Amino acid sequence: MGWQREGFETHEGEVGVLLADGSEPGPVFFDLGSGAYFHESTDWWVYDGSLRRPTATSMRGKCACGWRGERTVPLDWEQILRAGRDAYDISGPETDWEAHMDDVATRAQPLPDDVAGLLRTLRERLDELVDDEPLLVLRAADDMEAIVADFGPIAARYIAGDAVPLPRLAEALGTTEKAAGTRMAHYKYLNR
Repeated sequence: MGWQREGFETHEGEVGVLLADGSEPGPVFFDLGSGAYFHESTDWWVYDGSLRRPTATSMRGKCACGWRGERTVPLDWEQILRAGRDAYDISGPETDWEAHMDDVATRAQPLPDDVAGLLRTLRERLDELVDDEPLLVLRAADDMEAIVADFGPIAARYIAGDAVPLPRLAEALGTTEKAAGTRMAHYKYLNR
């Protein structure tokens, strides 16, 4: 599992690797037996050169949105073998991804303080209730879905009418373009 920040789940980050020529390798496939299914992985540590896999020479932060960190950090496979991959320092790429996420959060459309406060209070209260009163929480979820069904399509129509470009919509929502398009389609047809 990669790195995530609450509220920006589509921006999952992880360690990316580069080969000696500066290219980013594709996934590594694992044959798990006699079936037609092959497991694939892009985890940084599978690019160790063993079993005819590519050998990564450096790592950097990467994000599901397509962002790639500019700073690269050399990989020392001898140290990784000695210490183990869980002990290897990947803090550089993670720090770069955190900076990317700070930028994403800064560019996202902020909620008005009163709305953000109401949502925070509601989340905290539902968290208190869910163990002892799940029926009340389900009732609240039903009421929230009704609110979304009322206002989501209206907002989607305004955004479509203003012809907001997908990159701008994704930036305002703090998500990827693919997720923003999916969300718009969902809200556009929600109450039909």
